[in-house]
Amino acid sequence: MILRHCVTVVFTLAGGFMLAFMVGCSTTAPITSINDPQNTYTPAETYTKYVKDFPQMRMLDGKLPEGILAFKNLTYVNYGARELQLDLYAPEPTMADQRPAIVLVHGGGWRAGYRENMMPLAHQLALRGYVTATISYRLSPEAEYPAAIHDVKAAVRWLRENAKTYGVNPERIAVAGGSAGGQIAALVGMTNGDVKFDPQATKSLFTSDVQAVINIDGLSDFTSEEARKYEDDPRKNPSSAGQWFGGNYATKTALWHEASPIYHVSKGKPPVLFINSSQARFSVGQAEMIKRLEEAKINYHAEKFSDAPHSFWLFYPWAKPTATMMANFLDAQFAYKMMCH
Repeated sequence: MILRHCVTVVFTLAGGFMLAFMVGCSTTAPITSINDPQNTYTPAETYTKYVKDFPQMRMLDGKLPEGILAFKNLTYVNYGARELQLDLYAPEPTMADQRPAIVLVHGGGWRAGYRENMMPLAHQLALRGYVTATISYRLSPEAEYPAAIHDVKAAVRWLRENAKTYGVNPERIAVAGGSAGGQIAALVGMTNGDVKFDPQATKSLFTSDVQAVINIDGLSDFTSEEARKYEDDPRKNPSSAGQWFGGNYATKTALWHEASPIYHVSKGKPPVLFINSSQARFSVGQAEMIKRLEEAKINYHAEKFSDAPHSFWLFYPWAKPTATMMANFLDAQFAYKMMCH
């Protein structure tokens, strides 16, 4: 796969709304690509894994819905020669107020996956009036924890910095993710304002704080005995989590603790939506985190599909209901009504 680096021009419309168009692109080779044999977390691979047990599931096409604009391969942060990019989807411009936005973080065990995996959710949420950004971030073979957290916060900051260009309300930005992306999203939100997780904070006029979090089938705690049964399995050398942290629980205990969203819950943190599959291992730590959210008087909501595999948000019949749950939660948090659909 080749990355396209595009030049964008901006037009100002009546009422102050700004619209961006890509007018020229160059190409460079990415560090990892859709053809990377080590990166197998794709909808096709996941479908093959689960369809026998869930025969109702169907693959989704990537057709852009009518009325939705796509802005592809936008660079949101540079680390030397390394560029990280996102794809942005937005309802066609109206004269209404600027729209809330959602940064979507793909899963893949912190070491695999592609931003394109989140495209079906991005399309559905854009149809509900949201600006959505699917992002690439540094996976563990390239950079260990907490690089992915830094990247997601950089994407939020970029979206806020470019809010006028893409019609975003900078005071209404959520972060959402699935599986490993759900854990990342939760940690990003629970560490609002913590410069330890945000090296760009002292160099930018724009905050990376988010106003809502959606964790779809992602861990809330790496440290419990139940979590470590899966995430610190000695038969896996290393496990997905172990590769991300650069060591197992015994050797990197502090990092396993630090990366658990549950330990960052405190008053003033953003509201949280949990959406779960029928596989309990992926919601380990959630009950205790909900208890802490309640103690901190933080709004939360939890939904569950009673018969759904992990990665359900990638497929029919779960993708659209998942997007509806997300949009309903954010509509309430942001006091937002659909403006175009």
